[in-house]
Amino acid sequence: MLVGLIIVISFVASSIYYYVEAVKNAMDKKRWLIGGMIMGPMLLPMFIISKTVQLRKITGYDSCYLCT
Repeated sequence: MLVGLIIVISFVASSIYYYVEAVKNAMDKKRWLIGGMIMGPMLLPMFIISKTVQLRKITGYDSCYLCT
């Protein structure tokens, strides 16, 4: 029972994290919220890749982007 509760909490926490990060990065909020509820923390690599692809679309592939 405790393991099930921990799993449910991690799925809810990850969906909230994806929602907040999607809002910060101007991504589709609803899609990432529902995806976080269904897939949980396993969605993180796909989220990072989508965020990078969107950043590349906006800035272009030949531009220079520096993180500070």
